[in-house]
Amino acid sequence: MSTDKPYTDSMNRLIDRFARLPGIGRRTAERLAFHILKATPDEALALSRAISDVKTNVRHCPQCYNLTESETCPICSDTRRDPRVILVVEQPKDVIVLEQAGNYRGVYHVLLGHISPLEGVTATDLTIDALVDRATELAQGGAVEVILGTNPNMEGDGTALTIAERLNGIANVTITRLARGLPAGTQLEYANKAVLSDAIASRQSMG
Repeated sequence: MSTDKPYTDSMNRLIDRFARLPGIGRRTAERLAFHILKATPDEALALSRAISDVKTNVRHCPQCYNLTESETCPICSDTRRDPRVILVVEQPKDVIVLEQAGNYRGVYHVLLGHISPLEGVTATDLTIDALVDRATELAQGGAVEVILGTNPNMEGDGTALTIAERLNGIANVTITRLARGLPAGTQLEYANKAVLSDAIASRQSMG
């Protein structure tokens, strides 16, 4: 043991791993490690198995890139949803908060991020090409609405503009944007259900 890492090697490794998690400082990591140490073997190993299951079983839906453990996600598989109305969001967690609003019956497309030149993220790092292909194919059979639900901040607006430019000119595709009832600079995961519901209902054309 060293003075900067005063625990056993196994404890130090566990603390280091916890400390790498977002929002977890060194003191919190130590408390979590001691909680695991005090837990019964069954409880501790259940956590280990849950982590293993997530890494083994959870994947991105090949159609919308939401999280799933099946061939396609439950939303894409739901025949009651309208596949011709596609709400584009940045992350899978945005799907969850929008579903909790309760009044949207279309489907989703998850970008898996936003364009951010300062972070080295370009349009090719996202699922924009897949979205364009999806909308183009659907439009061959009739009208399609693509709702841009990226976060109302600089990165989200830039990403929405790029997508709109890619979709403009495709026959039968209408592009709308969630209404600005969402406060500028906020993120979808922090908006309440009423605000999200109004934003969906009052979406605006980008054409």
